[in-house]
Amino acid sequence: MPQEVAGGKERAVGVDAQAERHPLESALSVAAITIGIAALILGSVPATHFFGAVAAVIGLPLALYSQLISATTNERWLNVIGMITAFIGGAFALRHGGFTF
Repeated sequence: MPQEVAGGKERAVGVDAQAERHPLESALSVAAITIGIAALILGSVPATHFFGAVAAVIGLPLALYSQLISATTNERWLNVIGMITAFIGGAFALRHGGFTF
């Protein structure tokens, strides 16, 4: 038997349902995972290692701060994935030349 929510409305489960109550935290989580994935992709391509390193330098502290203020488990999952991808992308970027042109 499905649970009923107070007020008679059913709510979706997931990031969208939590975004109404925590808009800043949800936006930071999405930004952290987006920048982390960008760092991973850019860092793994030798021609774009500089941009991958910059994305990693921005993405890792952003994900750490987002983890610090996160309010829900969904946000924490996105933050951890963003941290890991930014770190690995930064490592790939440093392997391919880091901050050199």
